[in-house]
Amino acid sequence: MNLVYSTEYGKICKGCKKPQAECICKKNKKDSAKNTHLPNDGVIRLLKESKGRKGKGVTLVAGIDKNEDELKKIAKLLKQKCGSGGTVKNQIIEIQTDNREVLKQELEKMGFKVKISGG
Repeated sequence: MNLVYSTEYGKICKGCKKPQAECICKKNKKDSAKNTHLPNDGVIRLLKESKGRKGKGVTLVAGIDKNEDELKKIAKLLKQKCGSGGTVKNQIIEIQTDNREVLKQELEKMGFKVKISGG
């Protein structure tokens, strides 16, 4: 029988059997979500993704090595050019459109080397 709650610690993680606050499984999942498995070669990659979005496609702009404020400024400009919404999550810009050619042209105007990758 597995312990799921302790009056001393509260909820217990099923995976690592540690208290929820000290869970190492949760930390590993967050770290793996941040790792996009893309090479860090200075090339900006435009990826199309629809998984987990009820079939709605978004374009991910990955590989821009800037701080959060600069990423938000770039995202704002890209959203204006495409006429759509978007956000910045985990150093990746998400634009709610599949207009990758326009995004590529705008990023190249900013001086980035850009590749369209994926479907």
